[in-house]
Amino acid sequence: MERILGAAKAIATARRNRAPLKALPKDIVPRDEAEGYQVQRALHDLLQPQLGSLVGYKIGCTSAVMQQYLDIAHPCGGGVFEKVVHESGVSLPAADYVNVGVECEIAVRLARNLAASEAPFTAEWVAEAIEAYHPAMEIVDDRYVKWETLGAPTLVADDFFAAGCVLGPAVPRIIAPDLLGVTGRAVINGKEEGRGTGADVLGHPHNALAWLANHLAAEGRDLHAGQIVLTGSLVKTLWLKAGDVVVLELDGLGKVEATFT
Repeated sequence: MERILGAAKAIATARRNRAPLKALPKDIVPRDEAEGYQVQRALHDLLQPQLGSLVGYKIGCTSAVMQQYLDIAHPCGGGVFEKVVHESGVSLPAADYVNVGVECEIAVRLARNLAASEAPFTAEWVAEAIEAYHPAMEIVDDRYVKWETLGAPTLVADDFFAAGCVLGPAVPRIIAPDLLGVTGRAVINGKEEGRGTGADVLGHPHNALAWLANHLAAEGRDLHAGQIVLTGSLVKTLWLKAGDVVVLELDGLGKVEATFT
């Protein structure tokens, strides 16, 4: 559909040029979130030559603090690409982003496929498909002239602020702590700036994973073994400046660090 591709091309151009995205023209702006996800899929095809293959997903708006902050009362998904998944300790140029921020998350890596044909999924079902957890720093980018006025369909179309992630070492599911009790702390330049628990993510991060699996299944799409899913932030987004050193500590899962130069 021409409208869908037109919107995807406009967003892809803004992202490549690191140009803040304005409201899309009326003739191509996605009219609802379903259309936003159609644009997102077209955008993924356009971005892969630059960002590498789609290796997983991020889920936004899974905690009360983030739903209030963004004024969106339900989860939203976006893509995670191969070339913007980093290991803990990485140093990244702040100039690579329009306005970079981070979120403190629990990531999962899947041991098996979650096929659309198996839906509907429950938290218990998807838990069995998890190979390991990672302490995770989602990198987000406020690449908008004014995100508050764009509306959820356009934010969804542009991967809902997603700009990559930093992962700490894997913790196999069979030895991981109960995620409900995992406290995450966000420390910037040695000062704690936010904290939350696994229970803040839709009651349990596995609920977020089940939401994503069902959301994709409704579009006839699968989750695949080896994919990474960022389940949502335990803390409100922390916006950074060049020179900031970020350490996220998640009890029982370890920590993840990055410097934005």
